[in-house]
Amino acid sequence: MLTLVPDAIEAYARQNTMSETSVMQALREATYEETELPQMLSGPLVGQTLRMLCRLTGGGLAVEVGTFTGYASLWIAGGLASDGRLVTLDISEPSTQIAQRHWNQDPNGDKITLKLGPASDSIKSIDGAIDFAFIDADKAGYIEYYELIMERMRPGGVIVADNVLWSGRVLTPSEPSDHALVAYAKHVAADSRSEHVMLTLRDGLLVSMKK
Repeated sequence: MLTLVPDAIEAYARQNTMSETSVMQALREATYEETELPQMLSGPLVGQTLRMLCRLTGGGLAVEVGTFTGYASLWIAGGLASDGRLVTLDISEPSTQIAQRHWNQDPNGDKITLKLGPASDSIKSIDGAIDFAFIDADKAGYIEYYELIMERMRPGGVIVADNVLWSGRVLTPSEPSDHALVAYAKHVAADSRSEHVMLTLRDGLLVSMKK
């Protein structure tokens, strides 16, 4: 993964950011021990960013597309209102079993509902206006997920898409995933329904707020 800032600066930023909980730390360690692609895990800086953005929207209903081992899910759940809920979507039973095991140990775990199956179908089944969404799944599906969520999102709601810098490969795209992320950025930029900003945090976050 492309390092956008020196390691010392990254460490300093983490030292001055809200720390992960003991459950989050255990989940992160389990991800590295039990999965083949632990680098898919969102780090603490991204996690706290998601938590704060979710809280700023009011944190009533949040949707996460791409659960993996549920690390980002716990951060988002921490930003929910007392009666808020997170619906997280994935297709992998093994990785989400790791997630569920750790959610059960966290005070915010009962706010999280996992739906296994194609994300496009699951999004369509969600009731209520969405306040916050995090997209971190198959890159070819980003535009479809964005559109389905935007249709169900209240004004002022926020969509965050991960990996939009894709280790710098978006600058010289060659693989289908590269082109998919470039297409997603262009799609969001052309959408008059939202305001947006691309952040050079970790592997890139594209934040869109519905007008």
